[in-house]
Amino acid sequence: MLADVLVVGAGPAGIATAIAARLKGLQVMVADARRPLIDKPCGEGLLPEAVRSLRLLGIEPSLCSAFPLGGIRFTDSHSSSSASLPKGTAYGLRRTALHQLLIKRAQEVGVSFLWGAHTTQFSSECALINGQLFHFKWLVGADGQNSSVRAWARLDPRRASHARFGFRRHFAANAWTDMVEVFWGRRFELVVTPIGAAEICVSFFTSDSRLRIEQAFAQFPALEARMARARPLNTERGTVTSIQQPRAVVRGRVALVGDASCTVDGIAGQGMSLAFQQAIQLADALAADNLAQYETAHRRICKMPLRMARLLLLMDRHAWIRQKTLRVFAAMPGLFLKAISLHTNEPAGAPFTANEISDQGWRALRA
Repeated sequence: MLADVLVVGAGPAGIATAIAARLKGLQVMVADARRPLIDKPCGEGLLPEAVRSLRLLGIEPSLCSAFPLGGIRFTDSHSSSSASLPKGTAYGLRRTALHQLLIKRAQEVGVSFLWGAHTTQFSSECALINGQLFHFKWLVGADGQNSSVRAWARLDPRRASHARFGFRRHFAANAWTDMVEVFWGRRFELVVTPIGAAEICVSFFTSDSRLRIEQAFAQFPALEARMARARPLNTERGTVTSIQQPRAVVRGRVALVGDASCTVDGIAGQGMSLAFQQAIQLADALAADNLAQYETAHRRICKMPLRMARLLLLMDRHAWIRQKTLRVFAAMPGLFLKAISLHTNEPAGAPFTANEISDQGWRALRA
């Protein structure tokens, strides 16, 4: 068997890469030991950059069951701040529904799939899949945080930092807002995302392995009252979330994409945005026969989300910083809007100036 590109891993990052490469005229095979539909605990919000990238791949979220999101709200026990996003730029969508959309589009453009395919050996030109040799020009590792492709290519990352626990559960409940609501509690963040008119996704991030979603509700009485009327649709699912960067994302004719290439703590909500941007840039580099081009683009794509994730984790670890920062945001909604705009890469007015950043820091310290 032979293809221009062999993608190992059929999650969103792998399928997006396959679609983008096919649109460049390359023959692509995607192999995964799992079978569709593939799920993973995550927040299920598609931020503006993810939506733009999906549209470049020929996928329009608004034509399916995606729920249009109007903005982001930060809340703690003392204050609350909201920032709006332009209509039609962000959506809530179940991970399995997104996977189905990606598979459908991939099949439309001619991507081939090997489901239930166990890849056991690699060389510079071929892989052993279900006991059969598969030849390729390019090998793409899209097989997640524990990537076998990354390990074989000796691109394993430096030690993961800020490892925490992430949980997710779906509930049947009428959406009371079109906002993604981030509740900041003691040693946790609870993220409520509407993914349908009568369905919400609750994701939960903590450094305490003993905490669970229902325990977090108790710190926010208004939310607890709403959730008391909600019906759980499934059991709680968990995973480990962290910041993890490999030494490099390319070596020879191997490239990494998605979580195999870089992971950002789930509180940032940037996983899909990063994966889809990387997929498009990787396809451009494959078509140009220049993986160095992708390495440069990958650094640029990940730079700001990694910075923002570290800032959010700083707020998580230090209650006084979190409380003061959220008070400043509540008192200065325009500043919060700029921060969210920077985070989502959705321009809103003039960018931050050095003086404004300094002033914000002093306000937080004095709050």
